[in-house]
Amino acid sequence: MLHTSDWHLGRALHRFDLLAAQAAFVDHLVEVVRAEHVDLVVVSGDVHDRAIPPVAAMRLFDEALSRVRDAGAHVVVISGNHDAGARLGDKAGLLDPRVRIRTDVSAIATPVTVEDSHGPVHVYALPYLEPAAVAAILPAAPGPDTDDGTHLDGTAPAGGTPPAGGTAPSHAATLGRAMRAVHADRARRDGRSIVCAHAWVSGGQVSESERDIGVGGLAAVPAELFNGITYTALGHLHRPQALDEGLRYSGSPLPYSFSEATDIKSSLLVDIDADGLSGLEEIPVPVYRNLARLRGRLAELMTATVHERHTADFVSVVLTDPVRPMDAMATLQRRFPFALTLSHEPATNASVDELTYGRRIHGRSDLAVAEAFVTHVRAEPSERERSLLQAALDDARRAEEAA
Repeated sequence: MLHTSDWHLGRALHRFDLLAAQAAFVDHLVEVVRAEHVDLVVVSGDVHDRAIPPVAAMRLFDEALSRVRDAGAHVVVISGNHDAGARLGDKAGLLDPRVRIRTDVSAIATPVTVEDSHGPVHVYALPYLEPAAVAAILPAAPGPDTDDGTHLDGTAPAGGTPPAGGTAPSHAATLGRAMRAVHADRARRDGRSIVCAHAWVSGGQVSESERDIGVGGLAAVPAELFNGITYTALGHLHRPQALDEGLRYSGSPLPYSFSEATDIKSSLLVDIDADGLSGLEEIPVPVYRNLARLRGRLAELMTATVHERHTADFVSVVLTDPVRPMDAMATLQRRFPFALTLSHEPATNASVDELTYGRRIHGRSDLAVAEAFVTHVRAEPSERERSLLQAALDDARRAEEAA
């Protein structure tokens, strides 16, 4: 099996169109499928970068599915939080049976089954689960996860106490309910199992290019939900990482922010034999163009030989000149034609309050930024005000995704 995710077709890097780089990745993917005799390709969500993708991005996705199928592999695709599930899966019933696009939340406990010489492999496809949107259509949760009658996310079983204040269930509660349905179905079947899911699992390291999926301030779900699954192919986080031997993020095939400049992008080649997971190999994705962060005075950046190796890279520049130089970006692009971002941070003994906005909010949640603003202009918010802020942020994010 080849595990990949977060293609974000149609995305730009600071307004630079990445479609050519994404097409090169598709070429690489097809080559790997052929060379490694891959039986199954899973794409764990965020196929597109937005709900209504550009036509060119839609065509590239169609081409990728056809070419991977013709190379001899089955394909299972799920929708992510950037995709419009209904739009991504609207032609799913018309596709070749070797290509499955799974966006129907009510069908998460019905696996796609593929066969090899050892028997069946059941692939459970869990698209991104927006808690408020899927509560009424998820399969019924059959029971608690633990002996004390609670679930791994800390909630009571079906019919128990609802979340305090009547708020929407968390991602942990929602995915916990989905995985209980999966485990119940898996117990009725022989064979090995794969879960393909789009979520933020506890312990995963974020980068700057993922969209916040927190609800009620709670975004991460416990890794224990996937215990007993032969392999879990995760999507959403763009940095490739292993949370356990059989619980992994493939990461995005391209860097989508300068925070990923040092990441080695890859797909995961997963071997499953009669006894379960038997091997795993990272297959590096060819680098379309490196990313680099440069810092210094304009004159030094334009002349120092040490920077010559970055002239063909995507570049993010921080200038430290005492006064911002005139026409700095145009000047930089004479040496670095792919310079994409520019900021000015003169070398001073600035206090924390004088840091740039980007540096002040780096690594902080939307709620933390909002609370800091209220504290700055008035006073520290009360618990009631924090709840209102979080509710407003959740509503704004859902409205943005619906649009």
